[in-house]
Amino acid sequence: MEVLKSKKILQDFIERQKEMGKKIGFAPTMGALHDGHLSLYKMARNENDLVVSSIFVNPTQFNNPKDLEKYPRDINRDISILEKSGLVDAVYIPEVTDIYPEKTESLHYDFDGLEAEMEGKSRPGHFDGVGTVVEELFRQVKPDNAYFGEKDFQQLAIIRKMTEKKKLPIKIKGVPIFRAENGLALSSRNQRLEKDRREASKIIYETLKKVNEWFRVLTVDEIKQRVQDVFDHQRGMQLEYFLIADEETLKETDFFYKDRNFRAFIVVVVDGIRLIDNMHLD
Repeated sequence: MEVLKSKKILQDFIERQKEMGKKIGFAPTMGALHDGHLSLYKMARNENDLVVSSIFVNPTQFNNPKDLEKYPRDINRDISILEKSGLVDAVYIPEVTDIYPEKTESLHYDFDGLEAEMEGKSRPGHFDGVGTVVEELFRQVKPDNAYFGEKDFQQLAIIRKMTEKKKLPIKIKGVPIFRAENGLALSSRNQRLEKDRREASKIIYETLKKVNEWFRVLTVDEIKQRVQDVFDHQRGMQLEYFLIADEETLKETDFFYKDRNFRAFIVVVVDGIRLIDNMHLD
């Protein structure tokens, strides 16, 4: 596996691969890698000649400087995980100036309102930061296919919208949520939980499965009340929000229309650590 530590080294590498006609699959990350990330590379490995990863903690998508400061960083561990997986041909580890050559600030995007829903309500400018870094990485890596996990479903929708609006010749692939044995969606954040709290947090997934059953017989308001009741009885857990939204617009719904696809979204704070999850409703 090649480790590419500057924009120039990356561009020379990509140019050589393109000259050989190789199809490139790409999945950007912010490091703190786990099996959920590797599931992206497994799909990419099956669909491309060359698989590229990137590791870059993007400063413009953090609203709180303390969160940026606390974000876990262990580049040697991440490189080792990628090497041992055998799934990745090259990893790009840019400096901030490779992504932001002048000022470290976001571009402004119009995501047709997707950015104003859910996470966007409490994190103004967050998705401008995501769009900025992903667009720049796409222009540098020039992938044919790019892979993003469905755990961050709103982010996936926004990247699809940005790619479509910018007319970038890249197929965006959503990868199903990778879960621990107890059902908890894997994330870099939940690695900070104590073992017993990770186990207790399986209630998030169990609740989503219940929602998928209730969806067939209850109203949206009734479902929301039941979810609130579940978390009112969980020690050290606070339900930040639960909602059911149209998968295309991400707008919250109060009624189930037969011709629409819906998804349940949940955010729970466990011992100060914010966990997100979602599930398509059948």
